[in-house]
Amino acid sequence: MENVLGLVALACGLIVALGAVGASIGIAIMGGKFLESSARQPEMMNDLQTKMFILAGLIDAAFLIGVAVALLFAFANPFVIAA
Repeated sequence: MENVLGLVALACGLIVALGAVGASIGIAIMGGKFLESSARQPEMMNDLQTKMFILAGLIDAAFLIGVAVALLFAFANPFVIAA
């Protein structure tokens, strides 16, 4: 039982950590591409900014879904058999 709980805690940490790293890298790449494209075509900056914020919200939503799954495993663990 302790082994299962330890591995679930490790999995929760990995879910949150890898999700945060992925979201950070995704937003950084997207922000860099936004700056490049707005420097090339300044007249498109307002349209690009709107699309960038929508995509940033979707990237963060994917990370928050991972956090919710990690919290599910941490507090309502489906791998522990209720006795």
